[in-house]
Amino acid sequence: MTRDFDAPRIEDAVREILLAIGEDPDRDGLRDTPARVARAYAEQFSGLGQSPEDVLTTVFDAGHDELVLVRDIEVYSTCEHHLTPFFGSAHIGYIPNLKGQITGLSKLARLVDVYARRPQVQERMTSQIADALMSVLEPRGVMVVIEAEHLCMSMRGVRKPGARTVTSAVRGIIRDSDRTRAEAMSLLFGRRSSG
Repeated sequence: MTRDFDAPRIEDAVREILLAIGEDPDRDGLRDTPARVARAYAEQFSGLGQSPEDVLTTVFDAGHDELVLVRDIEVYSTCEHHLTPFFGSAHIGYIPNLKGQITGLSKLARLVDVYARRPQVQERMTSQIADALMSVLEPRGVMVVIEAEHLCMSMRGVRKPGARTVTSAVRGIIRDSDRTRAEAMSLLFGRRSSG
């Protein structure tokens, strides 16, 4: 967590919110809620104190020059507009740099968390993940696709549960080559290309 994280201030703010909605923050079920929320926020927003370099620290000289794709990385984030959760799956593919260097597969999941664990919008998060991979690993190409349900749309407002938002960010050779992009999309969505 960042050095600016102020748990007592969060606790005071949550207590004020409870009062503002007409609740009694001193009643049995709510007495410890401000402290619980502060602890939850410390975890939910821990990405604010991290950078991509913190998690993409390990590379291996594998001599690999084909697509590496990790699908269905769980994503839990917080909408910066309403401070409600959104959740779903991230899919990350990259073609290693000219040296054939790869990173640990778990590092890709950790990178998702760096950006998901902060107040966020899905569109920006998708681009941030792709740009971080390009910057730190210097691969020849990157594709990031995120599919998520937003509780700000499911439980309030328009109230359309089950609606999923899909965003993508494509960089380098995966963006520039129709054939490479088609292969990546085929692998991502489990379809085999014909031909």
